Amino acid sequence: MTTVRDEEPGVPGAGGDPDDPWFERADDGSIDATARVVDPASDDGERRIEAALRPKRLADFPGQTRVRDQLSLVLEAARRRGSPPDHVLLSGPPGLGKTTLAMIVAAELQQPIRITSGPAIQHAGDLASILSSLAEGEVLFLDEIHRMARPAEEMLYLAMEDFRVDVIVGKGPGAMAIPLELPPFTVVGATTRAGLLPAPLRDRFGFTGHLDFYATEDLVTILQRSAQLLDVEADLAGITEIATRSRGTPRIANRLLRRVRDWAQVHGRSVVDLDAARVALALFDVDDRGLDRLDRAVLEALCRRFNGGPVGLSTVAVAVGEESDTVETVAEPFLVREGFIVRTPRGRAATSMAWRHLGLTPPAHAPGLYDGTQGALPLDDGGRFGG
Repeated sequence: MTTVRDEEPGVPGAGGDPDDPWFERADDGSIDATARVVDPASDDGERRIEAALRPKRLADFPGQTRVRDQLSLVLEAARRRGSPPDHVLLSGPPGLGKTTLAMIVAAELQQPIRITSGPAIQHAGDLASILSSLAEGEVLFLDEIHRMARPAEEMLYLAMEDFRVDVIVGKGPGAMAIPLELPPFTVVGATTRAGLLPAPLRDRFGFTGHLDFYATEDLVTILQRSAQLLDVEADLAGITEIATRSRGTPRIANRLLRRVRDWAQVHGRSVVDLDAARVALALFDVDDRGLDRLDRAVLEALCRRFNGGPVGLSTVAVAVGEESDTVETVAEPFLVREGFIVRTPRGRAATSMAWRHLGLTPPAHAPGLYDGTQGALPLDDGGRFGG
């Protein structure tokens, strides 16, 4: 599949017809409406569009109140001291604003930002070349920091703590370590898997902020701002409908807004209203709880084919025609978080919420956790273990 991305002048992706860069096209030029619009990950093209929608200051950053207030205090104290702040680690699922906060840190400090990622640093020399070119006070943003190569990690320990790197010259017995002093700088690391960071690296971050999923009212605020930047006329009911289906993730919310905008403009609607939102999101297979085709296929397999489970992951994957890794990493996290399925020692099981979401009556054994000796523990409506 080829993605067309002929961006218009001004705000990227501001077009409103089938030639808009946010329509996915097959190689024959037809529009593919089956692309997974609720995937929290993004590609380079989407990041360019996101850049135009990102807030530039902490005061404009909606949601994440605790992290925002804590980070504001750290940055303000550093400004008053006239020195770089402590290194910052931001963790949480993709699409919640870690990159945006890194950009805001640099903007609040009025310093340039150097952007790279863990997978791009596979040798200590790669990191040494970046560190040696940093200016005093500059912000170094390391995305996916947990994927950095181990030799580079060990070099980063010393650089973050002592602002020094040891450059190895020569090989074998004649090799020498030449210390290279670095100007004070700030590392902002972002990770979706904080548990994979080695303890020595985690300990060198003076501030750690964990980003949670957003409340619907915060997503409404984000979408209202995005609609203005994209020059999209939208009423509150339409915006709220999009927000409730966005899985608590701003990236998904903004993507759904563009999809609904495209549908409204192609069908001659001047306003993104409730009807436009519902019809457009139904076209893209996003239901009223934010579940898409894959999510519902997993629930259908568990409830209709396996009587609610428990059933092994590989069996579920075969039933829905996907790879086990796809089911486990793409569909399962959201379904577990929302209480539609539970993981048990004997496999995956659907909760009573899953049965009702599909319009089915939960069986008497209604889904719960099997410990191998007892029966199923009942779950309440939220998917939590009951008495």
